[in-house]
Amino acid sequence: MTIREYMKRAWPLYAMIIPGIFFVLLFRYYPMYGVVIAFQDFSPAKGFLNSPWVGWENFEFLFSLPEFWRILGNTLIIAVAKIVADQIGAIILSLLLNEARMLFFRRAIQTLIYLPYFLSWIVLGGILLDVLSPYGILNQAIGNFGVEPQLFLGSNNWFRGTIITSGFWKNVGFSTIIYLAALTAINPALHEAAAIDGAGRFRRIWHITLPGIRPTIVLLAALSLGDVLQAGFEQILTLYSPAVYRTGDIIDTNVYRVGLVSAQYSLAGAVGLFKSLIGFGLILLSYWLADRYAGYRIL
Repeated sequence: MTIREYMKRAWPLYAMIIPGIFFVLLFRYYPMYGVVIAFQDFSPAKGFLNSPWVGWENFEFLFSLPEFWRILGNTLIIAVAKIVADQIGAIILSLLLNEARMLFFRRAIQTLIYLPYFLSWIVLGGILLDVLSPYGILNQAIGNFGVEPQLFLGSNNWFRGTIITSGFWKNVGFSTIIYLAALTAINPALHEAAAIDGAGRFRRIWHITLPGIRPTIVLLAALSLGDVLQAGFEQILTLYSPAVYRTGDIIDTNVYRVGLVSAQYSLAGAVGLFKSLIGFGLILLSYWLADRYAGYRIL
């Protein structure tokens, strides 16, 4: 088949990807030109071309700020804790749902854990602000046991745990879908043979089910490295306040405040570029690990 004959048959498929390519070029690649403000004393009135060039001064100033390393630490702690909690929780929930025999009960639980994933953090944030307020349902419940009301969203002692727990509540359902799909690929004959040999349910889970989904576990764990610096901008921006900046301020929220609120565009650009370079390196590492230990390759 010649190229002309092939294109005559396949041109509708190529035409379908043109809007996607245009979207990526316009909103992903074209804005990358703006990274030059990280090396400028940028002024919106002068624009990219006429703003004075300052080289590495923004980065030197950034790395000299004590709060920058605190913000980086907050980002890593929250993001890594979210990744670990989501992965472990999704594995446990998928195993429990896979062992459930009542179809109605299984579907009801699946719906309950999937639903928060499809709601925005604006909606969930409003719910959490009411539930976790000093006079909210949770504080009223623990008050019945003689416990003083806690500032879950206004105390540095509670804020990280609240962010990690609420993030787990929202995202674990989607991760569970992936593991449930992986569980369907396990041959039921293996469980039947093990049951005949006298293996109990927990022994079959340990020796058959978990090894059967091990490639999926390794793959998702490796790919999650690319999200190490993604601690959840929308979630934290919705829930945090100046009282918890010490433990809750992350790179994305700091860029928002410095760049848009305080109009320090060059400094915010330096922070964003630093995060992007680290994230790019982590993504490369995650795909190498996925190829090395799970056999996953894009091309």
